Amino acid sequence: MGDLDFNRTAPWQQSNGMTKCQAFSTDVLVVGGGLGGVAAALGALRKGRHVFLTEEYEWLGGQLTSQAVPPDEHCWVEQFGVTRSYRALRDGIRQYYRDHYPLTDEARLRPQLNPGAGHVSKLCHEPRVAVAVIDMMLMPYLGSGKLVIKKRTKPISCQMDEQQNIRSVRFRRLDDRATFSVHANYVIDATELGDLLPMSNTPYVTGFESRKDTGEPSAPEEAQPNNSQAVSICFAVEHVEGEDNIIPKPSKYDFWRKRYPDFWGAPLLSLKAPHPRTLEIVEREFAPNPHDDPALVCADQRKSGGDMNLWTFRRIAAQDNFKPGAYRSDICLVNWPMIDYFEKPIIDVTENEFEERLGEAASLSYSMLYYLQTECPRADGLGKGYPGLRLRGDITGTEHGLAMAPYIRESRRIRAVTTIVEQDLSLVVRGDQGAVQYPDSVGVGMYRIDLHPSTGGDNYIDVACCPFQIPLGALIPPTRPNLLAGCKNIGTTHITNGCYRLHPVEWNIGEVAGLLAAHCLDTGLSPHQVQSQKESFAEFHEIILREGIETSWPDVSGY
Repeated sequence: MGDLDFNRTAPWQQSNGMTKCQAFSTDVLVVGGGLGGVAAALGALRKGRHVFLTEEYEWLGGQLTSQAVPPDEHCWVEQFGVTRSYRALRDGIRQYYRDHYPLTDEARLRPQLNPGAGHVSKLCHEPRVAVAVIDMMLMPYLGSGKLVIKKRTKPISCQMDEQQNIRSVRFRRLDDRATFSVHANYVIDATELGDLLPMSNTPYVTGFESRKDTGEPSAPEEAQPNNSQAVSICFAVEHVEGEDNIIPKPSKYDFWRKRYPDFWGAPLLSLKAPHPRTLEIVEREFAPNPHDDPALVCADQRKSGGDMNLWTFRRIAAQDNFKPGAYRSDICLVNWPMIDYFEKPIIDVTENEFEERLGEAASLSYSMLYYLQTECPRADGLGKGYPGLRLRGDITGTEHGLAMAPYIRESRRIRAVTTIVEQDLSLVVRGDQGAVQYPDSVGVGMYRIDLHPSTGGDNYIDVACCPFQIPLGALIPPTRPNLLAGCKNIGTTHITNGCYRLHPVEWNIGEVAGLLAAHCLDTGLSPHQVQSQKESFAEFHEIILREGIETSWPDVSGY
């Protein structure tokens, strides 16, 4: 008997045409399986609707999983200010650790367990855990046949009808290049870059709007459509002193080592970078495995920007939370200023340009790792470099070692029924009044306006915010009756995107989009009617309140 080739598809494993359907039909099509897309699917499914969910990458969850970014959340997240299902996701992640990880007894009993003891969030964790919990949340609907999920697929075109509805979307499977189409009554664009907007000729905006268009204090005088926030390709590392894990020198290392952006005030590959809030050039601390007490970590961004200690800022596994020997090192997630790729935009470029620019972003990330391994001044004074740093591609689900997907901060944005502007929620502008109270509020969020350096050469823009609401009109494009925005492609501006793009806000947006699509199918109303008619909105508002959506804030102050 010869050796078995486990990489070969055996004859019995081939579909023989039985499973390669070329056309599907569903109630609600959700394109994009990030946090907004998952929440949209769950919202529609809970209302009994059939949902077809597609995703480009192998993992569902977007910025929380394939992009490897621990949750960016407001300081009240443990008490209020998120949807019930988002809280279930957070609770599920903690419970997964308690059920399956070798936590210390003290960590296991901690109600607000923070597995990574990171400073960016009260719940820093490994991305695979969120993948498992999201899969569990969706699993009952797969079993019932209400949900179909197609991963490793990308939309390539939209078919429109005479009323400007999207009748169907055509997709390409990335693994074999085959195509299929999905006909749907409602379509939710939850892609990271608003991919359906140009395909359906839906009016949209990119980059900076002008001050004369929006009246925003932080906007430029003239619109800058190609000026978008940096994209980052994150990665996870551990450190074992005495090991040599140095990667081969990246081919563009010398280019990045010499890169000294005018506004940066330091070489890009260094421990120095502008402070997001003051723009002062500040040297960060980098000292692996400090053995700090996880129980004493205070993840509260009211107190500081947080990234002054690079190792603990986005740490996703603190070895002292686990039994001795379980982890030989902390695991640090690198999503730092130094890997922000702001050389060129990635929106509305050719496919070759898109891939080329993501390749440059990856080379920057590899170069930062190589710098840390070979040239970074050591905190212990023992020369330069940490050769014991090891890339943890197993944590991010890749063989190349970096995150599975790029971290996208800014998308195409629909021209919406309602556009959210800076003066609606800026703490400086609004003061004690608090953010604007929208009559069609369908959710809440809170984060500072946090804009990273951009492709037009701008530095950070960081603006204190009031706790804000999500207006339903921001999810609705005026000219597409059956299309809804389901993530960071809603009707924000470049400025306000900086606080509406974060994890719990994206989830809330998507969840409401899914609930709205189901409600419109149940009632025969259009999204525009639900939003604009007082009685119709009141009925929908009662539904989302029962579904655990918070639409207003208690008396709390911004920061």
